[in-house]
Amino acid sequence: MQIDGQCHCGQISFEAEIDPEAVAVCHCTDCQTLTGSLFRVTAVCSGADVKLTRGTPTIYGKRGDNGRMRFQHFCGHCGSPLFTSGEGDEADDWGIRWGSIRQRNALRPSRQIWCQSAALWIDAVPGLPGRPKD
Repeated sequence: MQIDGQCHCGQISFEAEIDPEAVAVCHCTDCQTLTGSLFRVTAVCSGADVKLTRGTPTIYGKRGDNGRMRFQHFCGHCGSPLFTSGEGDEADDWGIRWGSIRQRNALRPSRQIWCQSAALWIDAVPGLPGRPKD
């Protein structure tokens, strides 16, 4: 599936080819901290399938609990998370952050990872009162 997207301020944009079945929810504590939320949703792909069309992301690296280095690519101006990538044998293991994808409503997660770190109250979210706008 061909997708495109950008950061919140529009200084960085991209195009990519992804498999819509390769979308995952991650509950790890790094994703929770980086998003300030319950989890992060990512479309997994090859780095060769991602093409920047405007701007250059800032990159921050951190070794996760599994011992693997993950590089976080984000807009240095607005802070929007855009991609993740690895190193060594996993250098081509990229993920595109769901919120930056224009076609995100067509992408439904097919799996969850790091479920041991999931918020204990996540199952209560669908039952909470809600409003269409605020």
